[in-house]
Amino acid sequence: METMSWQGDRLLLLDQQKLPSEIKQINCFDYLAVADAIRTMKVRGAPAIGAAAAFGMVLGAMEFSGGNVSALKKHLEKVAEVLLNTRPTAVNLFWAVKRMQQSMSVHLDETPAAVIKVLEKEAEEIFREDVELNKKIGYFGSKLIPQNAAILTHCNAGSLATAGYGTAIGVIRTAHSDGKQVTVFADETRPLLQGARLTAWELQEDRIPVTLITDSMAGYLMQLGKIDLVIVGADRIAANGDVANKIGTYSLAVLAKAHAIPFYVAAPYSTIDMALTDGSQIVIEERDHEEVRRIGGIMTAPVGIPVFNPAFDVTTARLISAIITDKGVVSAPYQEELKKITGGGSQ
Repeated sequence: METMSWQGDRLLLLDQQKLPSEIKQINCFDYLAVADAIRTMKVRGAPAIGAAAAFGMVLGAMEFSGGNVSALKKHLEKVAEVLLNTRPTAVNLFWAVKRMQQSMSVHLDETPAAVIKVLEKEAEEIFREDVELNKKIGYFGSKLIPQNAAILTHCNAGSLATAGYGTAIGVIRTAHSDGKQVTVFADETRPLLQGARLTAWELQEDRIPVTLITDSMAGYLMQLGKIDLVIVGADRIAANGDVANKIGTYSLAVLAKAHAIPFYVAAPYSTIDMALTDGSQIVIEERDHEEVRRIGGIMTAPVGIPVFNPAFDVTTARLISAIITDKGVVSAPYQEELKKITGGGSQ
Protein backbone atom coordinates (compact mmCIF):
# COMPACT_ATOMS: atom_id res chain seq x y z
CA MET A 1 0.00 0.00 0.00
CA GLU A 2 1.53 3.31 -1.11
CA THR A 3 1.84 6.10 1.45
CA MET A 4 1.44 8.71 -1.27
CA SER A 5 1.46 9.15 -5.02
CA TRP A 6 1.81 12.24 -7.19
CA GLN A 7 -0.97 12.56 -9.77
CA GLY A 8 0.34 15.58 -11.69
CA ASP A 9 -2.26 17.99 -10.32
CA ARG A 10 -2.73 16.64 -6.79
CA LEU A 11 -1.09 14.56 -4.09
CA LEU A 12 -2.90 11.35 -3.19
CA LEU A 13 -2.31 10.40 0.46
CA LEU A 14 -3.23 7.27 2.38
CA ASP A 15 -5.14 8.44 5.48
CA GLN A 16 -3.18 6.77 8.27
CA GLN A 17 -5.65 7.87 10.91
CA LYS A 18 -8.14 5.39 9.43
CA LEU A 19 -5.87 2.33 9.32
CA PRO A 20 -6.24 -0.55 9.73
CA SER A 21 -10.03 -0.57 9.91
CA GLU A 22 -10.48 1.50 6.75
CA ILE A 23 -8.31 2.13 3.71
CA LYS A 24 -9.07 5.68 2.64
CA GLN A 25 -7.16 7.98 0.33
CA ILE A 26 -7.18 11.77 0.43
CA ASN A 27 -6.87 14.01 -2.63
CA CYS A 28 -4.79 17.09 -1.79
CA PHE A 29 -5.35 19.66 -4.52
CA ASP A 30 -3.57 22.50 -2.72
CA TYR A 31 -0.78 23.04 -0.21
CA LEU A 32 -3.19 23.84 2.61
CA ALA A 33 -4.66 20.34 2.32
CA VAL A 34 -1.14 18.89 2.50
CA ALA A 35 -0.36 21.04 5.56
CA ASP A 36 -3.55 19.85 7.24
CA ALA A 37 -2.72 16.20 6.48
CA ILE A 38 0.71 16.62 8.08
CA ARG A 39 -0.65 18.48 11.12
CA THR A 40 -3.40 15.94 11.78
CA MET A 41 -1.05 12.98 11.16
CA LYS A 42 -2.98 11.63 8.21
CA VAL A 43 0.53 11.41 6.79
CA ARG A 44 3.24 10.82 9.39
CA GLY A 45 6.78 9.61 9.87
CA ALA A 46 9.70 11.98 9.31
CA PRO A 47 10.66 10.87 5.76
CA ALA A 48 7.01 10.75 4.60
CA ILE A 49 6.38 14.21 6.04
CA GLY A 50 9.37 15.53 4.11
CA ALA A 51 8.21 14.04 0.82
CA ALA A 52 4.64 15.27 1.33
CA ALA A 53 5.91 18.79 2.10
CA ALA A 54 7.95 18.77 -1.11
CA PHE A 55 4.81 18.04 -3.12
CA GLY A 56 3.02 20.67 -1.03
CA MET A 57 5.53 23.21 -2.33
CA VAL A 58 4.72 22.10 -5.90
CA LEU A 59 0.99 22.53 -5.30
CA GLY A 60 1.66 25.94 -3.78
CA ALA A 61 3.59 26.93 -6.89
CA MET A 62 0.80 25.69 -9.14
CA GLU A 63 -1.63 28.01 -7.37
CA PHE A 64 0.47 31.03 -8.35
CA SER A 65 -0.88 33.11 -11.20
CA GLY A 66 0.52 36.21 -12.83
CA GLY A 67 3.74 37.99 -12.09
CA ASN A 68 7.34 36.93 -12.55
CA VAL A 69 9.63 34.42 -10.86
CA SER A 70 10.49 36.93 -8.16
CA ALA A 71 6.80 37.13 -7.23
CA LEU A 72 6.57 33.32 -7.33
CA LYS A 73 9.52 33.11 -4.95
CA LYS A 74 7.77 35.41 -2.46
CA HIS A 75 4.57 33.39 -2.80
CA LEU A 76 6.46 30.17 -2.06
CA GLU A 77 8.03 31.72 1.03
CA LYS A 78 4.50 32.00 2.44
CA VAL A 79 3.71 28.44 1.37
CA ALA A 80 6.88 27.22 3.08
CA GLU A 81 5.99 29.04 6.28
CA VAL A 82 2.63 27.28 6.46
CA LEU A 83 4.16 23.86 5.84
CA LEU A 84 7.00 24.39 8.31
CA ASN A 85 4.58 25.36 11.08
CA THR A 86 2.74 22.02 10.94
CA ARG A 87 5.08 19.87 13.06
CA PRO A 88 8.28 21.16 14.70
CA THR A 89 10.28 18.04 15.59
CA ALA A 90 10.81 16.06 12.36
CA VAL A 91 13.81 17.63 10.64
CA ASN A 92 13.01 16.01 7.27
CA LEU A 93 10.17 18.52 6.90
CA PHE A 94 12.60 21.43 7.11
CA TRP A 95 15.21 19.64 5.01
CA ALA A 96 12.75 18.95 2.18
CA VAL A 97 11.32 22.49 2.07
CA LYS A 98 14.83 23.96 2.10
CA ARG A 99 15.86 21.63 -0.71
CA MET A 100 12.86 22.70 -2.78
CA GLN A 101 13.72 26.37 -2.23
CA GLN A 102 17.35 25.75 -3.21
CA SER A 103 16.30 23.97 -6.40
CA MET A 104 14.30 27.04 -7.36
CA SER A 105 17.10 29.49 -6.54
CA VAL A 106 19.25 28.41 -9.50
CA HIS A 107 16.39 28.94 -11.99
CA LEU A 108 15.35 32.50 -11.13
CA ASP A 109 16.03 33.69 -14.69
CA GLU A 110 13.39 31.33 -16.12
CA THR A 111 9.62 31.64 -16.46
CA PRO A 112 7.29 30.72 -13.59
CA ALA A 113 6.02 27.77 -15.64
CA ALA A 114 9.55 26.45 -16.11
CA VAL A 115 10.31 26.86 -12.40
CA ILE A 116 7.18 24.92 -11.47
CA LYS A 117 8.42 22.05 -13.65
CA VAL A 118 11.77 22.20 -11.84
CA LEU A 119 10.02 22.01 -8.48
CA GLU A 120 7.87 19.08 -9.59
CA LYS A 121 10.94 17.18 -10.77
CA GLU A 122 12.74 17.89 -7.48
CA ALA A 123 9.81 16.66 -5.37
CA GLU A 124 9.63 13.46 -7.42
CA GLU A 125 13.36 13.00 -6.90
CA ILE A 126 13.01 13.42 -3.12
CA PHE A 127 10.33 10.73 -3.18
CA ARG A 128 12.37 8.30 -5.31
CA GLU A 129 15.52 8.97 -3.33
CA ASP A 130 13.82 8.15 -0.03
CA VAL A 131 12.83 4.69 -1.23
CA GLU A 132 16.40 3.97 -2.34
CA LEU A 133 17.87 5.32 0.90
CA ASN A 134 15.56 3.07 2.91
CA LYS A 135 16.67 0.02 0.96
CA LYS A 136 20.30 0.91 1.70
CA ILE A 137 19.45 1.26 5.39
CA GLY A 138 17.91 -2.20 5.21
CA TYR A 139 21.03 -3.60 3.56
CA PHE A 140 23.41 -2.20 6.19
CA GLY A 141 21.10 -2.91 9.11
CA SER A 142 20.41 -6.52 8.21
CA LYS A 143 24.06 -7.32 8.88
CA LEU A 144 23.44 -6.48 12.56
CA ILE A 145 20.51 -8.87 12.86
CA PRO A 146 21.40 -12.39 14.01
CA GLN A 147 19.60 -15.52 12.85
CA ASN A 148 16.32 -16.17 14.70
CA ALA A 149 16.41 -12.74 16.36
CA ALA A 150 13.47 -11.51 18.45
CA ILE A 151 13.23 -7.78 17.72
CA LEU A 152 11.34 -5.13 19.66
CA THR A 153 10.23 -2.01 17.80
CA HIS A 154 8.29 1.09 18.81
CA CYS A 155 5.84 3.28 16.87
CA ASN A 156 5.93 2.85 13.08
CA ALA A 157 9.08 3.25 11.02
CA GLY A 158 7.87 1.23 8.06
CA SER A 159 6.73 2.00 4.52
CA LEU A 160 3.85 4.03 5.96
CA ALA A 161 6.33 6.41 7.63
CA THR A 162 8.39 6.87 4.48
CA ALA A 163 8.06 7.09 0.72
CA GLY A 164 8.36 3.31 0.76
CA TYR A 165 10.05 0.27 2.36
CA GLY A 166 10.77 1.84 5.75
CA THR A 167 13.74 2.55 8.03
CA ALA A 168 13.59 0.39 11.17
CA ILE A 169 10.98 -1.87 9.58
CA GLY A 170 13.04 -1.78 6.39
CA VAL A 171 15.90 -3.40 8.31
CA ILE A 172 13.51 -6.06 9.56
CA ARG A 173 12.14 -6.59 6.03
CA THR A 174 15.63 -7.07 4.64
CA ALA A 175 16.62 -9.46 7.43
CA HIS A 176 13.44 -11.45 6.74
CA SER A 177 14.22 -11.50 3.00
CA ASP A 178 17.73 -12.68 3.85
CA GLY A 179 16.18 -15.74 5.51
CA LYS A 180 17.03 -14.85 9.10
CA GLN A 181 13.71 -16.09 10.54
CA VAL A 182 13.16 -12.95 12.62
CA THR A 183 10.20 -12.40 14.90
CA VAL A 184 8.95 -9.00 16.03
CA PHE A 185 7.35 -7.60 19.17
CA ALA A 186 5.55 -4.32 18.37
CA ASP A 187 4.76 -1.83 21.14
CA GLU A 188 1.21 -0.51 20.71
CA THR A 189 2.63 3.04 21.11
CA ARG A 190 0.18 5.19 23.03
CA PRO A 191 -1.56 7.52 22.66
CA LEU A 192 -2.26 7.14 18.92
CA LEU A 193 -1.39 3.43 18.69
CA GLN A 194 0.87 3.60 15.64
CA GLY A 195 2.45 0.31 16.64
CA ALA A 196 -0.88 -1.47 16.99
CA ARG A 197 -2.61 0.12 14.01
CA LEU A 198 0.27 0.47 11.57
CA THR A 199 3.38 -1.57 12.41
CA ALA A 200 1.48 -4.74 13.34
CA TRP A 201 -0.62 -4.35 10.18
CA GLU A 202 2.40 -3.80 7.91
CA LEU A 203 4.29 -6.78 9.28
CA GLN A 204 1.24 -9.00 9.13
CA GLU A 205 0.71 -7.99 5.49
CA ASP A 206 4.35 -8.97 4.80
CA ARG A 207 3.86 -12.26 6.67
CA ILE A 208 6.62 -11.41 9.12
CA PRO A 209 5.81 -12.96 12.54
CA VAL A 210 4.69 -10.16 14.88
CA THR A 211 3.26 -10.06 18.39
CA LEU A 212 1.57 -6.93 19.71
CA ILE A 213 2.32 -5.82 23.28
CA THR A 214 1.38 -2.82 25.40
CA ASP A 215 4.14 -0.28 25.96
CA SER A 216 4.44 -1.24 29.63
CA MET A 217 5.26 -4.89 28.84
CA ALA A 218 8.63 -4.26 27.17
CA GLY A 219 10.73 -4.40 30.34
CA TYR A 220 9.20 -7.69 31.45
CA LEU A 221 9.89 -9.28 28.05
CA MET A 222 13.53 -8.20 28.36
CA GLN A 223 13.67 -9.63 31.88
CA LEU A 224 12.37 -12.94 30.53
CA GLY A 225 15.11 -12.99 27.91
CA LYS A 226 12.66 -12.79 25.02
CA ILE A 227 14.19 -9.73 23.30
CA ASP A 228 17.51 -9.90 21.39
CA LEU A 229 17.61 -6.31 20.17
CA VAL A 230 15.59 -3.11 19.85
CA ILE A 231 15.38 -1.11 16.63
CA VAL A 232 13.51 2.18 16.16
CA GLY A 233 13.35 5.05 13.69
CA ALA A 234 14.14 8.71 14.32
CA ASP A 235 12.62 12.12 13.67
CA ARG A 236 15.78 14.12 14.32
CA ILE A 237 19.36 13.20 15.20
CA ALA A 238 21.62 15.84 16.78
CA ALA A 239 25.32 16.16 15.96
CA ASN A 240 26.35 14.26 19.10
CA GLY A 241 24.07 11.29 18.31
CA ASP A 242 21.15 12.19 20.59
CA VAL A 243 17.93 11.03 18.92
CA ALA A 244 14.37 12.36 19.01
CA ASN A 245 11.79 9.68 18.33
CA LYS A 246 8.24 8.80 19.35
CA ILE A 247 7.50 9.23 23.05
CA GLY A 248 8.48 6.07 24.92
CA THR A 249 11.68 5.48 22.96
CA TYR A 250 13.90 6.79 25.77
CA SER A 251 12.33 4.35 28.23
CA LEU A 252 13.08 1.45 25.90
CA ALA A 253 16.69 2.57 25.53
CA VAL A 254 17.14 2.70 29.31
CA LEU A 255 15.59 -0.76 29.65
CA ALA A 256 17.75 -2.17 26.87
CA LYS A 257 20.89 -0.77 28.52
CA ALA A 258 19.90 -2.31 31.85
CA HIS A 259 19.47 -5.72 30.20
CA ALA A 260 22.59 -5.47 27.95
CA ILE A 261 20.44 -5.58 24.80
CA PRO A 262 21.59 -3.75 21.64
CA PHE A 263 19.56 -0.61 20.89
CA TYR A 264 19.68 0.51 17.26
CA VAL A 265 18.32 3.59 15.48
CA ALA A 266 17.63 3.50 11.72
CA ALA A 267 17.30 6.74 9.74
CA PRO A 268 18.36 8.36 6.43
CA TYR A 269 21.00 11.09 6.28
CA SER A 270 18.24 13.71 5.95
CA THR A 271 17.25 13.06 9.58
CA ILE A 272 20.67 14.12 10.88
CA ASP A 273 20.74 17.76 12.00
CA MET A 274 24.35 18.83 12.45
CA ALA A 275 23.18 22.34 13.35
CA LEU A 276 22.12 21.05 16.78
CA THR A 277 24.94 20.15 19.16
CA ASP A 278 22.80 17.86 21.31
CA GLY A 279 19.27 16.65 21.95
CA SER A 280 18.42 19.42 24.42
CA GLN A 281 18.09 21.77 21.44
CA ILE A 282 15.45 19.67 19.69
CA VAL A 283 11.98 21.23 19.81
CA ILE A 284 9.54 18.65 21.16
CA GLU A 285 6.01 18.88 19.79
CA GLU A 286 3.18 18.73 22.32
CA ARG A 287 -0.09 17.57 20.86
CA ASP A 288 -3.79 17.85 21.65
CA HIS A 289 -4.65 16.64 25.16
CA GLU A 290 -7.72 14.83 23.84
CA GLU A 291 -5.40 12.29 22.21
CA VAL A 292 -4.67 11.02 25.73
CA ARG A 293 -8.13 11.47 27.21
CA ARG A 294 -9.76 9.45 24.43
CA ILE A 295 -9.11 6.22 22.54
CA GLY A 296 -10.93 5.85 19.25
CA GLY A 297 -13.06 8.85 20.15
CA ILE A 298 -14.23 7.25 23.42
CA MET A 299 -13.50 9.16 26.62
CA THR A 300 -11.27 7.03 28.89
CA ALA A 301 -10.30 9.67 31.47
CA PRO A 302 -12.13 12.18 33.68
CA VAL A 303 -13.43 15.18 31.72
CA GLY A 304 -11.00 18.07 31.91
CA ILE A 305 -8.23 16.12 33.63
CA PRO A 306 -4.86 17.86 33.02
CA VAL A 307 -2.72 16.08 30.42
CA PHE A 308 0.91 16.23 29.32
CA ASN A 309 1.19 14.95 25.75
CA PRO A 310 4.65 15.33 24.19
CA ALA A 311 4.80 13.49 20.88
CA PHE A 312 8.51 12.70 21.18
CA ASP A 313 11.31 12.21 23.67
CA VAL A 314 15.09 12.36 23.36
CA THR A 315 17.33 9.31 23.74
CA THR A 316 20.88 10.22 24.70
CA ALA A 317 23.68 8.90 22.51
CA ARG A 318 25.28 6.87 25.32
CA LEU A 319 22.24 4.56 25.26
CA ILE A 320 22.46 3.88 21.50
CA SER A 321 24.50 0.94 20.25
CA ALA A 322 24.61 2.18 16.64
CA ILE A 323 22.82 4.41 14.15
CA ILE A 324 22.02 2.69 10.86
CA THR A 325 22.06 5.13 7.94
CA ASP A 326 21.95 4.86 4.17
CA LYS A 327 25.70 5.57 4.20
CA GLY A 328 26.54 2.79 6.63
CA VAL A 329 26.40 1.92 10.32
CA VAL A 330 27.64 4.65 12.66
CA SER A 331 28.77 4.03 16.23
CA ALA A 332 30.42 6.14 18.94
CA PRO A 333 32.06 8.60 18.87
CA TYR A 334 28.97 9.90 17.07
CA GLN A 335 30.15 13.50 16.83
CA GLU A 336 33.04 12.44 14.59
CA GLU A 337 31.27 9.69 12.67
CA LEU A 338 28.12 11.68 11.85
CA LYS A 339 30.29 14.55 10.68
CA LYS A 340 32.03 12.20 8.24
CA ILE A 341 28.81 11.03 6.56
CA THR A 342 27.19 14.47 6.38
CA GLY A 343 30.23 16.53 5.53
CA GLY A 344 29.75 18.40 8.78
CA GLY A 345 27.03 20.74 7.55
CA SER A 346 23.45 21.18 8.74
CA GLN A 347 20.82 19.52 6.59
